[in-house]
Amino acid sequence: MPKHSRIYRNFLLSYVVILILPSIAGYMSYRTSIEVTQSISIENGVTQLQNAQQLLERRMAEVEGFTRQLALNQDLFVLMNEKKSDGDVNLYSIWNVLRSVMVFGQTNDFLRNYYIYLRNYNVVLTPGSAYFRPEHYYETAHYRNMTLDDWRNAVLNRPHSREIMPLSPFEAGDGQTSVISYMQSLPLDSFSEVSPATVVVIIDEKTIQSLLTGLKDRYGGWTYISDREGRTISRDGIEESEIVDLNGEDGLRAGEESQYYGDDLVIAIQSDKTGWTYRAGIPRAVLMENANHIKFISWTVTAVALVVGLLAGIVLSYRNSAPINRLLGVFRDQFAKDQPPLGNAYDFLHGNVANMLTNNKWLQSELDRQLPLVQDAYLKRLLAGEFQTRDEAEAAAAQAGLPFNFASGAVGILRIDGYAGLDTVEILNELNAARLLVKQNLRELAPALQMTDLGSDRVAALFDFGPDLSEEEQRSRIEELLCPFAARLFDEYKITVTAALGEGFGTALEVSRSCEQARETLEYADYAARKDILWHRDIQTESATYYYPLETELRLIGTIRAGEGEEARRMVAELLARNAESRELTPDMKRQLIGELKGTLLKVLDQKTFQSAEPFETVKNRTLSIQETDSLEAVREEIAHIIDTLCGVVAAKKNDMHHKTVEQIKQYIADRYADAELTLYKVAEQVERPEKYISQLFKDVTGVNLSDYLEKIRIDRAAELLRDRGSTIDEIALKVGYNSSHSFRRAFKRVSGVSPSAYRQSFD
Repeated sequence: MPKHSRIYRNFLLSYVVILILPSIAGYMSYRTSIEVTQSISIENGVTQLQNAQQLLERRMAEVEGFTRQLALNQDLFVLMNEKKSDGDVNLYSIWNVLRSVMVFGQTNDFLRNYYIYLRNYNVVLTPGSAYFRPEHYYETAHYRNMTLDDWRNAVLNRPHSREIMPLSPFEAGDGQTSVISYMQSLPLDSFSEVSPATVVVIIDEKTIQSLLTGLKDRYGGWTYISDREGRTISRDGIEESEIVDLNGEDGLRAGEESQYYGDDLVIAIQSDKTGWTYRAGIPRAVLMENANHIKFISWTVTAVALVVGLLAGIVLSYRNSAPINRLLGVFRDQFAKDQPPLGNAYDFLHGNVANMLTNNKWLQSELDRQLPLVQDAYLKRLLAGEFQTRDEAEAAAAQAGLPFNFASGAVGILRIDGYAGLDTVEILNELNAARLLVKQNLRELAPALQMTDLGSDRVAALFDFGPDLSEEEQRSRIEELLCPFAARLFDEYKITVTAALGEGFGTALEVSRSCEQARETLEYADYAARKDILWHRDIQTESATYYYPLETELRLIGTIRAGEGEEARRMVAELLARNAESRELTPDMKRQLIGELKGTLLKVLDQKTFQSAEPFETVKNRTLSIQETDSLEAVREEIAHIIDTLCGVVAAKKNDMHHKTVEQIKQYIADRYADAELTLYKVAEQVERPEKYISQLFKDVTGVNLSDYLEKIRIDRAAELLRDRGSTIDEIALKVGYNSSHSFRRAFKRVSGVSPSAYRQSFD
């Protein structure tokens, strides 16, 4: 902890305030999200319950319409009103009635189980069967809470007008279940105590529950439907005992659309048409799942942000206050040992710093005195290449008070001739005087020129002319400057100099490269016994080695294997040009370089890709026939031809592989076109290639999109089935991979230009 903790506390307090403000805003946003999420969940539940109500009422209206159609059925009317003779049964009329009413159950699952009781024949008609005694039907299907006599009295022998029997246990041949029964006497609006016929539609509870599965699957919980008298029509996920509690004095409050009961949110709506009440219980945990998820994320993020922010605040507070506290301690120890405790620390620092600057003017004069040394050190570092970044070099230049404008120029090294190998005290003193004369005379000719010593007999100069001059113009300007300078030195002081200049630089970070080139040029001047002005570009040194690094060879091999012929030829041309232009290779080095290139080509031929290729032996012999005595240009052309051949092999193999992949795709589509779930992802998975790759590959090879090809295969197969006339259009749609006949019809017309029905009619 810093000694003076007041500054630390001030820093920390500011960070804490910054953390608290967004946390408060986040909490308010969280509360709003909770309320909105709960409201949306309730609204969605009510909407789904209303949809289920409308669907159920529509189905029940269809059931009622079914009984009305039976009342209008002429065959049934005649049958239920004709006089039965002893032993005579109008089997044909019964069969005709059965045939006419069987179709109703195919369009409405509420009409799959019903029966018609004809009193005059004492017969029970069901879809597909006729029972000539009611007891025979009772043995097949009956209410488990009714005896045969109870059933006769309550259902068959009583008039009914759109009457609904509430949920009752029922047993049929396929097992036990619970059903509601819609009962209607025929003819309609008959007021006699004994009706000629009675229609009973038995609706399985599971069929009603299926209308509410969307609500129950989404939220869980339970659903419950009751009629006007409170009798159960349907229940799912709730027991009768729980229903009794719901309807009790301590149960649900009447007239409320949504209310909490226990751990459930109960949504209730009532039908204006039937008077039925629809209820759904949504568990509170499910209802608040999204809200709790938001709550968890909000609190977690807030807590993590506060903890991390607080830790960061502590660290940053200490980090920012520690230097100030240390500075305060130094000033207090030096200037305020006997003063009372500090008040405002910043005022204390401001006053003492001002006093220190006022009373210590000598510091500035000392800095000014050492400025030339700083500038010289900066130039030496710049020439040595010690700066890693432009910002670092620019900051050092500003510190040294030098302009940072090395946009274009060259480095020159001026060597005082005649003192090589001499290092006595007298000689060194004489060289010091000579260097001083050199710099003074050069500065008179170019006042802005930056110079520094590079040893006892050398001076480095940075010739900077700006970016407006071309390279040739800069060279001319430098020579115009150095020629009269050298003549003046010799005429007045009998001092001769040799000037060596490197290549031009474009930025300050390239100055070191130009300096190194000037050194090489100076060495060449000694070797060639030159005493004038020499440029690095004008010398060509004989090299004992050639340039062909391992990474270049590996990259060349990889490029050829990839089939990139143009890039491989460029690499070879660049490699040979570098050895020919930048180096003066001996004949032996040239032979070794050509041998290395031949070895590289042989390494490429050793790859499995090329060993099985037809031109393998031809290319190998052609490679071996390259002569080390050939010119580099001839070698380059021959290698370029070999590279083209090898890359052609790679391209052919790629093309063959692409065709095999496309054929594999076509075969897979031919086998699986009937699968409606056949997608690009499945095709890509089958051929083990990325989706985007096979899509582009198929288009490049075949000229058509993969999706268009699949559609054409399906339509061609559909056309064959349409000509055979063995299947309906809906069946054909499913057979060729379409989920619906509508989408199939649109696709068929889009591809063939006519609808499926018109296409089939054209073959009549």
